[in-house]
Amino acid sequence: MGVIGHFRYRRPAAWTVVLALSFSTLLLAVPPFRAAETLPSQISDEAFWKMIEDFSEDNGYFTSENFSSNERGYQTLIPRLMAKWQAGNAYMGVGPEQNFQYIASLKPKIAFIVDIRRQNMIQHLMYKAAFEMSANRADFLSVVFSRKRPAGLSESSSTDQLFAAYLGANRDAALAETNRKAIKDLLIMDHKFRLTEDDLVTMDHVFDVFAAYGATINYSSNIDGTGQVRGGRGGGNNVNYAELMILSDQNGMNRSYLASEDSFRFMKDLEKKNLLIPVVGNFGGPKAIRAVGQYLKDHGAIVGAFYLSNVEQYLFNPPDRGPRIDRQFYESVGTLPLDESSMFIRSGNGGGGGGGRGGLTPMMSSMMDVVRAFKAGQINSQQDVLSMSTF
Repeated sequence: MGVIGHFRYRRPAAWTVVLALSFSTLLLAVPPFRAAETLPSQISDEAFWKMIEDFSEDNGYFTSENFSSNERGYQTLIPRLMAKWQAGNAYMGVGPEQNFQYIASLKPKIAFIVDIRRQNMIQHLMYKAAFEMSANRADFLSVVFSRKRPAGLSESSSTDQLFAAYLGANRDAALAETNRKAIKDLLIMDHKFRLTEDDLVTMDHVFDVFAAYGATINYSSNIDGTGQVRGGRGGGNNVNYAELMILSDQNGMNRSYLASEDSFRFMKDLEKKNLLIPVVGNFGGPKAIRAVGQYLKDHGAIVGAFYLSNVEQYLFNPPDRGPRIDRQFYESVGTLPLDESSMFIRSGNGGGGGGGRGGLTPMMSSMMDVVRAFKAGQINSQQDVLSMSTF
């Protein structure tokens, strides 16, 4: 998700009392053995949409729209995550496309994205349609950025070649309208997803921002009422989409979801089978995280990784000076099915060894260790969880 510079916390309602009372019964959901996995190989359109509706909470709000990540260090963290990852596990995350980097490398059987903004869910549906409509990476970028596919690109093109070509391509207004209609038709007419009028307005907005900026889109990109580019919030970590996709690790390996056709096809297959489910949920809320956890328990699955970005800092220190909601979050995490391989992926400031380069550094820690520390009363600030993390 990157920096969420203007998180707006919504004060909890009466359900916080219930959550507080539940602390005494908080359990690490660690079975003595791994149950037989019964995760589906594909989810029907009807079941997919029902999960979104049933698991989601009310829409929340960020003044920063976070269209793309600004976290550069993921390339160096992924190999260490892969060493912990167990085949068949589930993935959870927050935010937009940075989840694809981890998913394409870890290859979970199912993935859930939990984000307080309904706009993030709509953006993931736009991505879903773009994956399904595209045969390869070059076609996918044409759909997402509303640029005609540049000549000379093929399935063997490197990520550098793909983005060099698209950075030099201009927006095509006619293609943009064709793509916009095709995306909506696929989601509404083919999949029969029950998007509201507000959802369609939101999708138009997200689509227009991607079309306006193309491969230079970043987490704070913005447009005016006519669809023209406006200046977004700057900063040393305001990296654009193309820059994120062409990064490599210390061995020169690119692990982005667009690094190869194989990575792209894994994402496309997951999306086509409705196995990446975006839901609306506050990390301190009463339902979304717990609903995902119950679904995974019911199917004998384990959460292998949970990407948090830097959201924890806002749970401990809500910008509006409202009450902390970190307790509710870690209580909900304690209801997830975990084992000793389950990892938090979080982002913090500093720690240059993680490749943050001027901004947020991705790092990881054991989910079970954090929940055990929380139960022991040892998690009292964001620094406590950062100190348990390695990068």
